[in-house]
Amino acid sequence: MNATDRTPADLLRSALAADPGRPLVTFYDDATGERVELSVATFANWVAKTANLLQGDLGAGPGDRVVLLLPAHWQTAVWLLACSSVGVVADVGGDPAGADVVVSGPESLDVARACRGERVALALRPLGGRFPQVPDGFVDYAVEVPGQGDRFVAFSPVDPDEVSLVVAGREFSGAEVVERARESSGGERVLSGLSYDTWDGVNVGLYGALASGGSVVLCRNLEALGEEALAKRVESERVTAIRR
Repeated sequence: MNATDRTPADLLRSALAADPGRPLVTFYDDATGERVELSVATFANWVAKTANLLQGDLGAGPGDRVVLLLPAHWQTAVWLLACSSVGVVADVGGDPAGADVVVSGPESLDVARACRGERVALALRPLGGRFPQVPDGFVDYAVEVPGQGDRFVAFSPVDPDEVSLVVAGREFSGAEVVERARESSGGERVLSGLSYDTWDGVNVGLYGALASGGSVVLCRNLEALGEEALAKRVESERVTAIRR
């Protein structure tokens, strides 16, 4: 993190410059047994590809609203930073009816069809797998993103004072996200079972780690894990704090 960072995308660029090889997001899905670990560099590559998809193929730009109908997941974290990179508003769990773009997991496709703009579907399968059949009216993220460029340059400068994030109905500018994320304690490796539908969820599960030089063990369906197994995970992942 640098003192000049004003947007979440700035935080990611600073983390990449400081230590690209350190773990940033380790994701578990305790309903499927999936585990994925992303270093800062790998995460940033996914963000660049997704931002290129969002800006180029989907035609999104500053002021547009992207509704994210997604659980706490490593791909959701990627989309949050891609939105910040382009300068669009990431509306977590918002109403897709008035959105310019909707990004949906498999469980919310019917709701997402209310969007009259571009629709993106994420299968949320292990290893970033595709849908067996692309949902009607959507593009499959896993099909579209691999061919995108590994470097991203925004067509328009991102204004840190404009709305960047909406979560639980509350609007945050990019600068406010950064300021609030900086309040997190530094260097922790936090295990989070929180959903992304509150500020605490997205902060503990992403922004705080970026701002503090820490990392997050992001757990979906954590309730399926017993206390003994949880204790083993805390030990094996060298977790220093738990939020659930």
